[in-house]
Amino acid sequence: MTNINQQSISSVIDRAIQQLQKNNPVRVSLPDGSQIHIDRQLPFLCIYRQPAGRIDTGTDQLITSQSAYILTSAAPEQQADIKTLIKAIAEAQVAAFGTTLLLELWTADTDSTDNVFHIVAPDQDPPEKLLETMENALLRVTIHRKTPKIKITYQDKISPPGLPPLLDKNCLANCHYLGLEINPVFRERATGEIFAFGFKAFRQRFNRALKHSFFSFAHEYTTHRPAHYHALGPRAITRTAQLTGHKLAEISHCFDLLLHVSPVNTDAAWESFKRHNYGREVQFHYRPRTIDPDLLKRQLFQIPIENIEDPTLANIFAAKRNELDRQITLVADRNTPRFLLGSRQLFGDVEPDLLQLAQQIMAKTEPPTSGENDDDVLDSKAFAAYARKELDYYRGLDPELSSQVEIRPDIPGIMVSRGNFLIGASAKVPQKRVNATLAHEIGTHVLTWHNGQQQSFRELQAGMAGYEPLQEGLAVLSEYLTGELNAERLRQLSGRVIAVDLITSGADFVETFRVLHKDYGIKVWSAFMMTMRTFRGGGYTKDAVYLRGLVNLLDYLGKGKQLEPLFLGKLAQEHLPLVEELRWRKIVNPPALLPSYFHQPAARERLEKLYNGVTVTDLIKELQ
Repeated sequence: MTNINQQSISSVIDRAIQQLQKNNPVRVSLPDGSQIHIDRQLPFLCIYRQPAGRIDTGTDQLITSQSAYILTSAAPEQQADIKTLIKAIAEAQVAAFGTTLLLELWTADTDSTDNVFHIVAPDQDPPEKLLETMENALLRVTIHRKTPKIKITYQDKISPPGLPPLLDKNCLANCHYLGLEINPVFRERATGEIFAFGFKAFRQRFNRALKHSFFSFAHEYTTHRPAHYHALGPRAITRTAQLTGHKLAEISHCFDLLLHVSPVNTDAAWESFKRHNYGREVQFHYRPRTIDPDLLKRQLFQIPIENIEDPTLANIFAAKRNELDRQITLVADRNTPRFLLGSRQLFGDVEPDLLQLAQQIMAKTEPPTSGENDDDVLDSKAFAAYARKELDYYRGLDPELSSQVEIRPDIPGIMVSRGNFLIGASAKVPQKRVNATLAHEIGTHVLTWHNGQQQSFRELQAGMAGYEPLQEGLAVLSEYLTGELNAERLRQLSGRVIAVDLITSGADFVETFRVLHKDYGIKVWSAFMMTMRTFRGGGYTKDAVYLRGLVNLLDYLGKGKQLEPLFLGKLAQEHLPLVEELRWRKIVNPPALLPSYFHQPAARERLEKLYNGVTVTDLIKELQ
């Protein structure tokens, strides 16, 4: 290659082959800009030669999401060295798997073709089963919801126009060599400008199509037997991706949105509200903001997510950056009319079906007739003792669990913040709800924080974008599995949904309180707390996610999908397919800790029932 003598090329080849034989990753950047990236021993190799003298923007990125690729130049003086390098790698792959596949990619340099994909196969002994699979996979790379046109030709020599083949015919036994020409529908042909959103979707679908093809090739032609096509994806996280994950996690840990919007004068506000016969708006006070939103956003958008080669990680990181942007804006907009609009962007409005379900729960269940006896209620210190005992149990299973219990006067109720269990000094917990509360807060929020901390993929500790519905759905489900979810709790979750719908419909604090108390029979203190939670900060609409998350989770389990993997970190339901891919690629590991109720026969029996299909409406009947 340019400015590299034969001895240097031999040295590169020797080092690469030595690493491959040890099943270690090979990642080499050469002075001429060429890149070799092979994640481990695999029976395929993608190749792209950058053409000289014409724009070919984005084409190289179509293979950088694969586990084994070479990016190099089409310069004539480099072709001999390229062929030497590729032949050596192919020989190593054949030695490991019995055969290998070389797939060279290029783009069509003409407007005359209607085909999106043109597969070029050898005219002698073509791999017909692979070609059929590849064609079917590429047909799913839809463009504007249209099925792409595909052409297959068979010819003696396979290479981009004007370039020599990378391997001479029959120079290497058991090596299959295919070409794939792509019509660059993802960019403006005249200028080479990428259609950003279209390219992202095209790349993801194309990446999946190649993985399906390589999976088929491995099973049909080699000794390799991957269990899933995702298992052929890269297992190593690049340094760029690692740094991006760490930087996003650092920014996420710079502030706690829930603490920033939680009033520090809840008890005083309640006394004032009660003193004025529940008819006057209350003033909530908040802790000082500890971040400069402008500086934090500057740091956020300096993170070069666009440099990440892996589209799965790039997708997850981009979604988290957008969420952090909105969260930082909420901190800045606290106690202003803009806050409610930002909160609705984050958590969405109440869907008509969800509101109807909440009203149905209220209609089908009776309000509690009496309060708890003092002897049946634990104060903050007594409950903290139970919480510390629960954490000690999990610490006995994993000494790395660092979470602590704190009793704080500036906390309304109970919450988990950065893995620590925070109890308001005036909080009271009914004895009959102790196990449910511990399962909700520690068995879900603390454990998913800890399990996420054990992952190399740090997003699972800070929380994937949009993780709250699944997280709170899991927490409420844990109350059911411990046998302590009751109709009163479902009424509480329904009241929260109704309160969120009221504030987004224009109701004020007093009107919302009165609807909850008078129309739905919720006790004055509970109605006040529901209203406070919804109006804090200026309109915090998160509380609809509890019932929404439970509905979605029951639907998920009813399809036979397992509960255990949902505890490996703070996951978003819409990103579960991406997490599943990362699990197959061994980037994400099983959860370090599972809730204690997983070992309880009664809880397992309830869980098995959920796998057969149970709705919230079914739960109402069961819990009455």
